Parts: sequence; C-alpha cells; structure tokens
Amino acid sequence: MSESQRSDSRWYPQLPMVAVHALVFKEGRMLLTKRSKEPSKGKWSLPGGRIELGETVYEAVKREVFEECSVEIEIERIIDVADSIISDEEGRIRYHFVLIYLLARYKAGDIKAQSDAEDVGWFTPAEIAELDMHPRLRAVLMRALSS
Repeated sequence: MSESQRSDSRWYPQLPMVAVHALVFKEGRMLLTKRSKEPSKGKWSLPGGRIELGETVYEAVKREVFEECSVEIEIERIIDVADSIISDEEGRIRYHFVLIYLLARYKAGDIKAQSDAEDVGWFTPAEIAELDMHPRLRAVLMRALSS
C-alpha cells in the first residue's frame, strides 16, 4: 500500500480527516439522511462527508448535500465543530474525524437518496426526537435548535 493510499484511508488513518455536515432547513423541517455505510450505518444523520483536496468547507458541504440528497443549499454559518475518535481494542486510533457542522437553507431540488444515503427525509424537531441517531449528533441538533 502506498503512502497516499494509507493517508487517504478513513480506517487507521495517518492524520485526522476533516468532514462537513449541513443542518438544512426548509419550512421548519430539517433534512436528514439514513446512512448506508459505516460508521453509524442505518442511523439517521445530517448529510455530509469528507472535504476533498483543494475544496473549501462551503464547497464541500454543498457538493456532499447534492450528492447524497439531490438538493441545492445556501450556507448561513458554522454552528459547531466536534471530534469523532474511535480506538480499537489495542488502543490504536481506528477512526478520527474533525466534524464541521454548518447551518444551511434549502435552495432547490427534490430530495432523493443517492451515494451514501439509504434514505432521506424532511423532519420536524419532534420527529427527530424519535429517530435512531448518534447521541453526539442529537446533542448538536438540540444546541442548534435552542440557539
């Protein structure tokens, strides 16, 4: 395996990866995706993914939302930054992401699950309370809704 292949791997990376996620609002509802891949396969999440080399945070989140959900968005601001670090049984870092959460507004398009999304939907805050999602994401959403 070459150095570039090792450093690009999300599992047992050489360096932390940076990812973006968008909290997209449309008429009081939030856009969520059901993940089709690990980590958190089968759980509801915000659309997003890794920033590609040469891409800005805003470009990356717009691309990721379009690739996963088929909708265009308008970015308002960064709402949170968090770490996702998972160690294996031997204490080695198995997974390390820096997650940047952005607030966005729906601009155009009809939602359709694509790429890493098993399903997509618009949800009210009350409906989100009942969905299976990572506790850290639920905390980010609750903070964003209360501000």
